Amino acid sequence: MGTKGDGNRQRIVEAADGLFYRHGYNQTSFQDISDATGIPRGNFYYYFKTKDEILEAVVNSRVEGLSEMLSRCEAEANDGRERLLLFSNMLEYNRDNVIESGCPIGTLCSELAKDDAALHTKSRQAFVLLRDWIKRQFQSAGLGNADDLAMDLLAKIQGVTVLASAFKDIDYVKRSHLEIKNWINEKTLN
Repeated sequence: MGTKGDGNRQRIVEAADGLFYRHGYNQTSFQDISDATGIPRGNFYYYFKTKDEILEAVVNSRVEGLSEMLSRCEAEANDGRERLLLFSNMLEYNRDNVIESGCPIGTLCSELAKDDAALHTKSRQAFVLLRDWIKRQFQSAGLGNADDLAMDLLAKIQGVTVLASAFKDIDYVKRSHLEIKNWINEKTLN
């Protein structure tokens, strides 16, 4: 694929990502993506044969973005506790989007869990990446129950995103973020 083709493919993925996040996978049509990109719907088949292929590209893009964010956490902090605290900052960095639409990973995974096992498996790759990374941070802090703690931290963050979106409550995000940081410190400093 040439430069123009790569650019169009990327535009489709970025538009689909935003639409899947804001409206849901099932509620987003090829026409919606076409309208958002200005690329004629008939041209999509040059890049993607099915909407499921677009979903796969969106998930891959999200996993790549998360991997980069986790790498930055590793580069900026020397120990697992500090890395987890940096990771938790995503609640504040993404606060406006969280208030508007919840968590992009959680909303997509929840939606697809109801539909198709293969799509659900694909959509949860980002959660698997996060769980494994968080687990390694807790392990580096010398904690034997690192997998349980990783799931607990993911649950805390997902709970905040769901309720923050439901109530459109910025103060709740700030307060909950502080509680999560305190929880991380409590678990890793003992």
